[in-house]
Formats: sequence, structure tokens, C-alpha cells
Amino acid sequence: MKSKRLVVGFVSLFLMLMLTACANNSNEKSSDENKKMDHNSTNMDHMKHSSSGEIPTGLKEKANPSYKVGSQAIINVDHMEGMNGAKATIVGAYDTTAYVVSYTPTTGGEKVKNHKWVIQEEIKNAGSASLKPGTEVILEADHMEGMMGATGTIDSAEQTTVYVVDYTPIDGGEKVTNHKWVSESELSTK
Repeated sequence: MKSKRLVVGFVSLFLMLMLTACANNSNEKSSDENKKMDHNSTNMDHMKHSSSGEIPTGLKEKANPSYKVGSQAIINVDHMEGMNGAKATIVGAYDTTAYVVSYTPTTGGEKVKNHKWVIQEEIKNAGSASLKPGTEVILEADHMEGMMGATGTIDSAEQTTVYVVDYTPIDGGEKVTNHKWVSESELSTK
């Protein structure tokens, strides 16, 4: 009887050690996966794109754009993962000044550098004249998380036609609607 209890005790101890080891291994994997996800979300927080179709007040439609609303084009830029090479449907075309900006998101996190694009009409009190590189601005764009109200700096400016596009990422992700903005030079017919 004593030997049975001893065997049951050893088996119980052995099973507890095995379960503990498995649980630790599982936690290590989860911890590693969480670190990877945290790392990715830190680098990609600004990439969570809003699908709002709202257009800023004062933005003028382009009278005769190279890519007409409803037509298709190929995106030749990687503002977002899976974007480069994707087929886009043109939702809108507008004539404005587009800016490359660097800003610190209002939601915290790392500074976003060289973000393309924020347009003239999405900058607080921008007026109608193009802003010069180095100008500090307040962003009124809400198409990326943490942009609205963020303080930023103009890196460069380009007078261009900007497009709002719908596309499905080439990596098989969910369809993106009302992506703001793609410049005319970032689109092609092939």
C-alpha cells in the first residue's frame, strides 16, 4: 500500500513538472509572439488607415485628371503594406499641395518620419500658399491613427493631383477603401 502511494506521488510529481514545463514553454512562445506583435505594432501604429470618405473643406476637384473617377490604375508606392503593385479604383481626384511630414502621434509612440501625404487642406491655418520645408504645423488629417491634432514638420512639398483610391493589398489583406492620398506620379496604367 505504501509503495502504491509512493508511485502515485512520483507520477503526480512527474505530471506536475511536465505540465509546468509545458506551460512555461507555451508562455515563452506567447511572450515571443507578443514581442513580435508589439514590435510590429510599434512600427506600424501609424499604418492603421481610416476608411472615411470625408474630404477636407475647401479641397477642389481636379477638372480633368489623368485618372478619372471610376477608372483603374496600378499603385507604384508602398505607403502601406501590400500596396505597391495593387490595382486601384479611383474614388476622387483633387488639385492641391501635398506634403511629406514628420510628426509625433497624439496617441504616443515613436515619431513618424516622412509620411506621405498630408495635403494643404489638412493643415491648421495653412492658408493658400504652399508651406516651406521646416515649417512647424498642426495636422488636421484623420486618415491615420494619432494624426489629428499632432504637431508636425514639413519635410517637402509638391503641387500635384492627389487621388483617393480603393484597393485590395497584393498580400491578400482586406480591401482598403478611401485611402488618402496617392499622388499622380505614384500611379500608372500598367
